[in-house]
Amino acid sequence: MGEHILILGGGIIGLSCAFEAARRGKRVTVLEPDRFGGQASGAAAGMLAPYSENTEQPDSFFDLCLYSFNKYEAWTKAVEDCSGMDAQLMRTGSVNIAFHEADVLPMQTRLLWQNTRGARAELVEGAALRKLEPRLTERAVAGLYCPEESHVYAPNLVVALHEACRRLGVRLIDYAGAIAAVHNGSDAGVAVTTASGERYEGDRLVICAGAWTGAYAETLGFSPEVHPIRGQICAFDCAPAEVRHMVFTSQAYWVGKGNGTVVCGASEDVAGFDTTVTERGIERLIRATDRSFPFLAGKPTVKRWAGLRPATRDGRPLIGIPDGKPDIVVAAGHYRNGILLSPGTASLVADLLDGKETELDMYDFRPERFRSTSSGNRPRTNERVALEV
Repeated sequence: MGEHILILGGGIIGLSCAFEAARRGKRVTVLEPDRFGGQASGAAAGMLAPYSENTEQPDSFFDLCLYSFNKYEAWTKAVEDCSGMDAQLMRTGSVNIAFHEADVLPMQTRLLWQNTRGARAELVEGAALRKLEPRLTERAVAGLYCPEESHVYAPNLVVALHEACRRLGVRLIDYAGAIAAVHNGSDAGVAVTTASGERYEGDRLVICAGAWTGAYAETLGFSPEVHPIRGQICAFDCAPAEVRHMVFTSQAYWVGKGNGTVVCGASEDVAGFDTTVTERGIERLIRATDRSFPFLAGKPTVKRWAGLRPATRDGRPLIGIPDGKPDIVVAAGHYRNGILLSPGTASLVADLLDGKETELDMYDFRPERFRSTSSGNRPRTNERVALEV
């Protein structure tokens, strides 16, 4: 019987880690305090846009995004084959819009380094831009077209992952309530106790708690510095051919979905754990839509929703085995890139659980990096140290 892994959190990251661990022969239990995919995962627009999300330089975060993106097609197929469901992966490409000539030069600079890393992007203007997006405002002077980028329908992907995990024998426990305690179990394993008194034991623990990761500071021995950012999104009725690509501006983005809507996001603010949809937040998106796609001006939204995005101080996720905690793996703080980073994170976490060398250098994502007392010495990748009891 394989090693038993307890996973805390049933969002896209938790389910992805469960799927990969189960495929590698682990026994897996996922504990979700509420419903699976109920926060950032189910509310996401599902964009797979490593180039559009990284416009400045090819740093370690870009490497992580591209690493995960390059796994996406095969990984999605594996999820779909296992679950018998369609995640609606759409290879539409993306267009980043410039409304002023001064914005074109940064696009040209970005084009140079991104094309050396597989973007196959090009700067389009005039008739070429109108051909790509005929319904775009005439105010747009240029666009950076990246044919490689794509998107999935996030709610479908979450449901498909949940079903794939179930078929692989993963124990899926939703509405578990608050996790009251995490501690050493018997035989040097780990144990989790819920607020209702239920106890679950395993060999290793993976913390995928999203915006709630800070609740495990005592378990980790440091504050993980993950905090919630409310992201508000809306959708309009729209024929699929009206918005052909993922379209990005400095104010908003638009993604046409297969269900006959175009999703517009995301208005962000700091509101603690409040997921209330506000008029102010949605009005910002409506104004941006009116300016960028005049044919949608005045059309009512058909849906409005919000989710909590788990942000870290430096914008990078926490992925790794914390110093002094060899029985724990952290995979949290993915902010607005949880969908994109799912297969990559799951693969890295599974490698850590297997004791394998990871394919990427994980130093910049180490979970304890915000701890003021942490050493400045660079550890070896996947180094395991004695458990502090």
